[in-house]
Amino acid sequence: MKRLLLPALIVTALLSPLAWAHHSAAMFDFTTTVELAGKVKEFQYTNPHSWLLVDVTNEDGSVTTWGFEAEGPSTLMRAGIRKNDLPPGTAITIRGNPMKDGRSAAAWIDAV
Repeated sequence: MKRLLLPALIVTALLSPLAWAHHSAAMFDFTTTVELAGKVKEFQYTNPHSWLLVDVTNEDGSVTTWGFEAEGPSTLMRAGIRKNDLPPGTAITIRGNPMKDGRSAAAWIDAV
């Protein structure tokens, strides 16, 4: 048992920074909120994070697909959000904290 403990601790110590980096939200600007209206393109109801893709029509008529990152399915289910609640084509207004680098993605805050 003791022979397995040290290797397990070493592996845990080496992998923990990777796990922390994976769950980082440093790419989002939590001081800013965007609110966009559009239509659901796809709801990727997956682990470890779900993504809601929303097609937003710009003023010039072009369409930009925004990605909104959310928690995994188990957390969304506890919040009452099911995959079938947001089928493609559903009109939606959604708020999120945008990416710091300006890409069309955000951390999902809420939606109506």
